[in-house]
Amino acid sequence: MSDVADMQRQSATVPVSGVEFLADASGALLWEEERLLVVSDLHLEKGSSFAMRGILLPPYDTAATLAQLAAVVARYNPRTVIALGDSFHDADAHERVCAPDRATIAAMQAGRTWIWIAGNHDPKPPVGLEGSVASEIAIGPLTFRHEPTGAVGEIAGHLHPKARVATRGRSIERRCIATDGVRAVMPSFGAYTGGLSIRDRAFAKIFDALAFTVHLLGDNRLHMMPAARCY
Repeated sequence: MSDVADMQRQSATVPVSGVEFLADASGALLWEEERLLVVSDLHLEKGSSFAMRGILLPPYDTAATLAQLAAVVARYNPRTVIALGDSFHDADAHERVCAPDRATIAAMQAGRTWIWIAGNHDPKPPVGLEGSVASEIAIGPLTFRHEPTGAVGEIAGHLHPKARVATRGRSIERRCIATDGVRAVMPSFGAYTGGLSIRDRAFAKIFDALAFTVHLLGDNRLHMMPAARCY
């Protein structure tokens, strides 16, 4: 399969406030005209954070998350990358990132603008890593921030949207992009991150009832459907 065909199979178009985004099956969004890639909630070093509290998880989440992100960056070659907050699982997580993983981050950042949006888990700038830090950033009709407010033109993360659908006699639960065409909430990108059902009342504060669309992240493609069909 050609590279172009492979991209088409892995992506879908998602409009937000007049801007057409290419949504990747990984959960990333690409503003092609601006060569701007957006990801949310990497939660790097979540495994080591849990280990410090006596909850032992395989210590591979950071490497797995960065490998997937590196593949997306290589696929689209963006000029700018915005990480929408909670890129690190706790305030000190950036200090625990090992040398090989730091090298992976540095390789992705080389030759492009990288913006870390501050999240509730990582309010401080990551020491020893390149990139600028902002509480939010406005570009054209859009505002990129961590916690959604429901504002027009907003692209946010924080809530880790997921949806469950019934298919062929069984149910499937997947991370998803939630959008009503005016605003969007992105799924978590991190390997160890969970999700919050779009039926949770937190989403009712952002969208008008269930009058929005979800783009479920499949293995190789996205699946679009009305939120009202999900449970």
